Amino acid sequence: MANEATSMVRGPYRKGVQRRERIVRSASDVFGELGYLGGSLRAIADRVGASPATLIQYFGSKEGLLTAVLEDWTAQTKRSSMPEDVRGLAYFRQLRALMEFHVEHRGLLELFITMAAEATNPGHPARDFIQQRYANGRELWSAKLREAVDDGEIAPLTDAQIEAEIRTLVAVLDGLELQWLLGADIDLPDLVATYIDQSIVRWSA
Repeated sequence: MANEATSMVRGPYRKGVQRRERIVRSASDVFGELGYLGGSLRAIADRVGASPATLIQYFGSKEGLLTAVLEDWTAQTKRSSMPEDVRGLAYFRQLRALMEFHVEHRGLLELFITMAAEATNPGHPARDFIQQRYANGRELWSAKLREAVDDGEIAPLTDAQIEAEIRTLVAVLDGLELQWLLGADIDLPDLVATYIDQSIVRWSA
């Protein structure tokens, strides 16, 4: 009897979790395609065969759904994260693999680029998330470039030079990713790997 009771509880619960996941993934697609402002609850609900009221029941509001989408995006992209225990230049050489992940998971990249563009609006609900994501990335990458200096892999760089190099690197990656999303005939992983090789040569001069 206990096993039967457990099954009765788990069955509906599991279906509820699966339905929630489908809603989040559909919302991720819609927000990636249309943006947060352009992606309506109706459009998301239609993709999962539900009503906007059902989405509100699960997430409380459209902003609550966006929070769930960003949490899911973070969890999924952790699979692509470059190991942080890799030191110095070896860390940056992993960027090819990161770009390969982006190519294989276009929707995740599209979602981030779209949210980042919209978050230039101070009132956008994803603004804090995007700002923190960039800040954390710059801090980590600056530390890795500093390791390369400390290990004698490249020429000495001041803190100001390191910050400028990392900001430029992030801008180049964002720009190449955007061009690829727009349909540019480029090999994104190869182009990024080439840029990193050129940067290492310049840093070593």
